[in-house]
Amino acid sequence: MKRRQFIETVGTLSVAGTLLPAFAASAKVSGREPFFKISVAQWSLHRQIRSGKLKPLDFAAKVKRDFDIDAVEYVNQFFKDRAEDKNYLQAMKERAQDNGVKNLLIMVDAEGPLASTDVKERSRAVERHYKWVSAANYLGCHSLRVNLAGQSSVADWKLAAIEGLSRLSEFAKDHAVNIIVENHGGYSSNGQYLAHVIRQVAMKNCGTLPDFGNFGDYDRYQGMKDLMPFAKGVSAKSFDFDENGNETTIDFRRMLKIVRDNNYRGYIGIEYEGPDADEDKGVRATQALLTRLAGEGL
Repeated sequence: MKRRQFIETVGTLSVAGTLLPAFAASAKVSGREPFFKISVAQWSLHRQIRSGKLKPLDFAAKVKRDFDIDAVEYVNQFFKDRAEDKNYLQAMKERAQDNGVKNLLIMVDAEGPLASTDVKERSRAVERHYKWVSAANYLGCHSLRVNLAGQSSVADWKLAAIEGLSRLSEFAKDHAVNIIVENHGGYSSNGQYLAHVIRQVAMKNCGTLPDFGNFGDYDRYQGMKDLMPFAKGVSAKSFDFDENGNETTIDFRRMLKIVRDNNYRGYIGIEYEGPDADEDKGVRATQALLTRLAGEGL
């Protein structure tokens, strides 16, 4: 689908969205109560943030004002030197509260391989995540999303991942924060491998953040089935849309059925990653698709 056609399509969806701006509107039309709520991941607007068009501190206000969505998911890359800056964190917290927005989680990258087979390297990685656990607690987030990077055999990776994740989850438990792992490259994108690790950790505050689009060569629908039993959040990855408003690479209807059938009743976060289209339109298109499917009983 050409960029121009995509923008025209999303523009039509956006106009429709202004008529029923709230997510609950679909429930009113259909008479059904949606089984999930919608949030927005900060990565959806990463170009705006990196260009300086959108300041990270203004993210929560923009999500509420422009999308009428009242929950957000932060990305540590956009305030990587601020994890222990209480003034900055307080400003983030106040901006969200002032706009009636809930802070759900922080997605953490670039703090070391939690599944490294090198004991010292793994230990440093675990400890580097501590400050983000504290930041998540301060902001009122329920979870910290982490990665399980590590280069080794599958068997060794599993053992290292279990140890690193268990240690971090133990620390986070005392801060009332969940540690959740996303299928985000390497062995973690194999749903079976990651599910095994979570089962072996066997801690109430340790779970998953299944992402619709990060399974690599592993079947994405099987991957969702593998990870949903442990989910404490869900990421609705989207890239492009056809003339009917459907995502062209991921069957959202099928994904939502898997999510629903696992008795998940939390937030689904929009994570738009289209390479060419305007980010706001991409978020609105994803929102419109999720809302439409919810109104159809999913």
